[in-house]
Amino acid sequence: MDLALGYFLLASPIIVGAAAVGSAALGARYLMRAWEAFKTRPVVPRARRFYPGGFEQVMTRREAALILGVREHAVVEKIREAHRRVMVANHPDAGGSHYLASKINEAKDVLMKKGRSPDSAF
Repeated sequence: MDLALGYFLLASPIIVGAAAVGSAALGARYLMRAWEAFKTRPVVPRARRFYPGGFEQVMTRREAALILGVREHAVVEKIREAHRRVMVANHPDAGGSHYLASKINEAKDVLMKKGRSPDSAF
């Protein structure tokens, strides 16, 4: 066996080990920098999933759409379907609130343009 080949065979585990340690160190360095960048990023408020609460004095189209879970300019069939779904869940005969049922009905009327206008005397 050639003497150079013998030294190479003895040195190869050391070289492989050094390469593994070096790559682990570089990987750890990358992860630490990524973590620091993540911690210092600006805090962006997340979108709220729910309406913050309360009812307005005069129901708007936006509030009515939020109550029924549809868009403000939804088609009549979507409004009826959403009204039925929400009303079944909150009907007074099934243990729901009379107040909420009246608000659900008012939301349907507002979106279907059956409600009285805000400047109406009645």
